Amino acid sequence: MTARSAPAENGHDGTERESRGAARQRVSLAPPADLVAAPGYGARRLYQAYLAAWNRHVDGVLTGPQFAVLSAIRAYPDADQTALAGAVALDTSTMADVCRRMERRGLITRTASPHDARAKVLTLTDDGAAALAETFRRARALDDALLAGCPPEQRPHLASLFNDLGAHWEQVAERTEL
Repeated sequence: MTARSAPAENGHDGTERESRGAARQRVSLAPPADLVAAPGYGARRLYQAYLAAWNRHVDGVLTGPQFAVLSAIRAYPDADQTALAGAVALDTSTMADVCRRMERRGLITRTASPHDARAKVLTLTDDGAAALAETFRRARALDDALLAGCPPEQRPHLASLFNDLGAHWEQVAERTEL
């Protein structure tokens, strides 16, 4: 029989401690080429980065969906909740939740439509208009920061391209087959 050395403090020969120390150093890996080539991967990365930036630099006033709804109410006064949901790409259930929260905060009022008692007409309150103005200022500053690497003359084209892609991807999502 061969003699064994005394066990280390962790009960092994010390290699576990060494490997645990090495594991503490994080390795940064590049995404696989097939992911980088996929438009959905790029879209997800953009969206995650946008949400992180919005939460850090804008969200103190309103969430993104709340901002979108208030913007639509300002653009389409006296429109009903369902029509506005379509304008801001929210499903009606999410829209109802967002509107209930904003109504509780005193940012909007919801009243029965004179044409359809089941429909709710949305109106900005003074507090809602003030919150929208402050958020608009912060959101435009964020837009400028996010697009700083893009030449100013290309920025409107980029926004148009994103919106066109979004509309097309929504249509693809509705298909029963590809």
